[in-house]
Amino acid sequence: MSFQSLEFLVFLAAAVTVTQLLGRDARSAPAARTVCLTLCSLFFYWRGCESPAGWIPVLLSLGVTWAALPELRPGRRRRGWILALAAAWHIAVLAYFKYAAGPAPLGLSFFTFQQLWLLKEVYTGGFPPDREMRSGFLLYAFFFPTVTSGPILKPQAFFPQLGAPAAKGEDFAAGLYALSRGFAKKLLLADPLGTVVANGWAMGEALTAPAAWTVILGYTLQLYLDFSGYCDIASGCARFFGIRLPVNFDAPYRSCSVEEFWKRWHMTLTSFLRECVYFPLGGSRRGTGRTCAHILAVYLLSGLWHGTGWTFLVWGLLHGLAQIAERLPLFRRARLPAGVRWAGTFLFVNLAWVFFRAPSLAAAGMLLRCAFCGGGGLPVSDLAAGALDTETAALRTLLPAAAGAAPWLTLAALFGVGLAVSLRRRGVVQRMEDFRPTPGGAVVSAGLLAWAVLSFSGTATFIYSNF
Repeated sequence: MSFQSLEFLVFLAAAVTVTQLLGRDARSAPAARTVCLTLCSLFFYWRGCESPAGWIPVLLSLGVTWAALPELRPGRRRRGWILALAAAWHIAVLAYFKYAAGPAPLGLSFFTFQQLWLLKEVYTGGFPPDREMRSGFLLYAFFFPTVTSGPILKPQAFFPQLGAPAAKGEDFAAGLYALSRGFAKKLLLADPLGTVVANGWAMGEALTAPAAWTVILGYTLQLYLDFSGYCDIASGCARFFGIRLPVNFDAPYRSCSVEEFWKRWHMTLTSFLRECVYFPLGGSRRGTGRTCAHILAVYLLSGLWHGTGWTFLVWGLLHGLAQIAERLPLFRRARLPAGVRWAGTFLFVNLAWVFFRAPSLAAAGMLLRCAFCGGGGLPVSDLAAGALDTETAALRTLLPAAAGAAPWLTLAALFGVGLAVSLRRRGVVQRMEDFRPTPGGAVVSAGLLAWAVLSFSGTATFIYSNF
């Protein structure tokens, strides 16, 4: 079941209605809501599975976690071995489906990381397996707003909320606000930008330098708007049930260093890799050489998690090497102006995304050659073909004189609004925390949601659903 479908909106409305009805009895409401949300999440997962066989490895992995948790408490014998065996099982299942067996079960990557995080937190004593954990174990694994593409939930950020009161009026207002903005990011910005990017890649060696840079920047904006749009929708859905999800993006394209970028981009994945990989390896406690090796290991692992091709390894390697370079005394003593550091970081991130998007190293090299050595001119009509077709058709009908300028207007609107949204200081999820509904804001939210719903047909899946 895709977020961007009428079926999902009907499902969401039904789930919210039932959980609100169950919230009338204050004594039994939290437990009843947990059960109801669990059943709704299992239904969502069942609808999203391509094959019933996809349940088998997921249920086996849940059984492994459930059996291991009681044996991981501090003081238990052989708990280190049990943690290692349980973690090895989860990693092996993920590796098998990602790299050997073909299509993986729905959301397996995010499911696996959450299971590993839960095992690690119980082992270190950071989260004791209490009553809320036992009753909400299935919900933690299958919570429908996050099961497909995150955010990755640390157990401390999820289980304590299951006993909280039901959602109130302000929660619904904030949820609608996030839902409308998330759909707008995805359907009205990311997908049309994806069309521009795909058009550019299809041109191959014929790309001019301006066109190549348009493609590079277009993918940079598309990826952020697509993934942060998903997180906005997920946070809005969770808020309807009184649950707050962690911030996953904090204006990453405003970063002035690559290290800062990773503190702002996919923050839950960064936290997972830091706490479950970087720190266990030794972090920065074992000298400069070992620290650099640990950084490279983390980012190469991040690249491998995203895909098996050399392009993902190069992308991870570039980010690891950039962070090592930023630790060098020469770099730290440079004291460049903030504007220069921002421009350099943004340029690096743009160029690194080329390898993330490219189907091969040769294709990435082709696009970069065009960007730096290509000819002049911008084939606007070719790049904009198919982007915002309905809107441009309406423009041609209402203003026939503007028909020739429609491709230029399309690109200007997509890149102008896309940049403005991507560079905002506070994201949607941050603004939900102190959100105050207003009549004007309600009209804007309703309008964006209606516009997005009208754009449901033919929309692409979320990019991070592939990982």
